[in-house]
Amino acid sequence: MLLSADRMDTQEQPPLSFRIVEAVADEEGVDPIDIEPPEYDALYDVLNPEALDSLFAPREDGTLRSPGEVAFRFCGYDIVVKSDGTVDILD
Repeated sequence: MLLSADRMDTQEQPPLSFRIVEAVADEEGVDPIDIEPPEYDALYDVLNPEALDSLFAPREDGTLRSPGEVAFRFCGYDIVVKSDGTVDILD
């Protein structure tokens, strides 16, 4: 199954790391607050959430960063996060 969360205005969207947790919670049918150890992996055990948020955030002058993506495994899902703010979850 493929789920996507498209980026709108970055001020209206929660941090990218939280959107990853939201997407996994949606897939699991639980509240995002429930995506925590010991039942689920901790995102910070897989990658640095603050670094991920910064990686795709606009530069200080407001310009967008170059296109790219990060792929990793979290809570049993293959996740691809793209620089446009898309979070794809593959199971």
